Amino acid sequence: MAIVKNDSVIDQEWITLDAEADLPPGEENIIVPLARFKEERETLIGRNGGLGVQLNPGDAPEDLANDLDRLSIITVNFPAYTDGRGYSYARVLRERLGFKGELRAIGDVLRDQILYMHRCGFDAYELKNDDDVSLAKVRAALKEMTVYYQPTGDGRVTAGSLRERRRTALKSAS
Repeated sequence: MAIVKNDSVIDQEWITLDAEADLPPGEENIIVPLARFKEERETLIGRNGGLGVQLNPGDAPEDLANDLDRLSIITVNFPAYTDGRGYSYARVLRERLGFKGELRAIGDVLRDQILYMHRCGFDAYELKNDDDVSLAKVRAALKEMTVYYQPTGDGRVTAGSLRERRRTALKSAS
């Protein structure tokens, strides 16, 4: 298992707790499911250490709107590669709610999905391979395409904007 972020393999610095696990007594960084966050919000926000939330299919990312500045990481679980709700969660968190922290894809994350995940706002990927294989997969996936038709929150120019820029340049040159 490897986590790739910003063109590097990073260490796992977060403890993922399920709905019933005891909170660690120290200042460890923890990630809890959204349901637990909503139930124990005050206790979780009041503890020292980093706080993150895991979104699963069926959760509503909008439920985090008032707490995004308190969260360092949000993990989005893809239980199967065929479940695309996580892409929508990422776009809502990045483009509509303005989440600036780490957005990590976990679960059944495949190389063929990474570019699309990146375009939706993910900046970290947990892959089931070892470190070198995972890093190579992410690097290859992110270089796969350079021009896109649809705009997203990643700021890359679209084919339409490139055509418009070219038309403008040709008009001004003539």
